[in-house]
Amino acid sequence: MKNYLATFGILTEEEIDLFEKKVVHKKLKKGDFFIKEGQTCQEVAFVTSGLFRSFYYSSLEEEVTYCFTFSNSFVSAYSSFLSQSKTVENIQALTDIELLSIPRHEILQLEQSSVNWLKFFKHLAEQEYIQMEKRIFLLQKESAEKRYLDLLHNHPKFLQLIPLNFLASYLGISQRHLSRIRKSISN
Repeated sequence: MKNYLATFGILTEEEIDLFEKKVVHKKLKKGDFFIKEGQTCQEVAFVTSGLFRSFYYSSLEEEVTYCFTFSNSFVSAYSSFLSQSKTVENIQALTDIELLSIPRHEILQLEQSSVNWLKFFKHLAEQEYIQMEKRIFLLQKESAEKRYLDLLHNHPKFLQLIPLNFLASYLGISQRHLSRIRKSISN
């Protein structure tokens, strides 16, 4: 974690040490939830190993997978975390997970203690926005095959861990269409 935080070049070594004292090491088993619809998010976590799936229920009560969170990434029901309102999303472990969690009240204290923390959390929020925008553009602009190739290129080792029904939902296609894409790529 220390090396990861240092890569941003924002925090001092002392600030990083302070952060590491405030985080809580947690483990989740495959199938466990980080947060469920209707709860209010009180933490942000850094995924040290494992894979999360974020989904919501459509008006037809179908699960819609909209995001995967991989190792070396932060995870949170961020809009709920910011607004302290109930979330509509579910974040579920697709594998066993190890994470470092920091409660909201600790983050607020850090923000009060140094302008560097404000810069750091602003940077994280900006990165989340960029990822969300990229996802929206991929969904609206690119074909399902291009979206699949993007995932294959950026996270090949995790692709094997994602059940096909979740992957198809994430890509916005049927499992049958996903099978055709995978077959055409393998040929």
